[in-house]
Amino acid sequence: MKLRLKDILEYVGIFVAVIGIVWLLDTFVIVNARIPSESMENTIMTGDRIIGSRIAYKTGIPHRYDIVIFKYPDDESILYIKRIIGLPGETVTIRDGKVYINDSEEPLDDSFTPEVPTGYYGPFNVPGNGYFVMGDNRNNSFDSRFWYTTCVREDQILGKAIFCYYPFSRFGEIQ
Repeated sequence: MKLRLKDILEYVGIFVAVIGIVWLLDTFVIVNARIPSESMENTIMTGDRIIGSRIAYKTGIPHRYDIVIFKYPDDESILYIKRIIGLPGETVTIRDGKVYINDSEEPLDDSFTPEVPTGYYGPFNVPGNGYFVMGDNRNNSFDSRFWYTTCVREDQILGKAIFCYYPFSRFGEIQ
């Protein structure tokens, strides 16, 4: 079979188009991430591959309990994934293994955590453009409680985690 210049240019054009579409999707629509640590277990496991939606917060705002992919506030070259706990303007305190918002008598629901967190932390004042985030595996999570820059700015949030695609045994929506 003899390839003509026209055929070669057609294949090159298809290749360039595919690369362009993938780049556009990865830049404006999705965030592809690999989970490097146990900080979100048992919700998301070490080694899971997940897709996040970059457009989730283009039309809305992040909510408490959303799992977000973001640039680590103390080194924006590193991506992290955690759950939003404190919203802009709130005060977060952790005591007796429970999270309290604005000195509420009632702790937040943390039924998704595999264990009771230890220690007393806070109070943390969340700035008007920030979010206080924590891993679900509270005793094994390097999160807002320990960072120099305590909160994630809204512009550092890249997307909302939406589903796990690998390993195939864990394929499905992230909650």
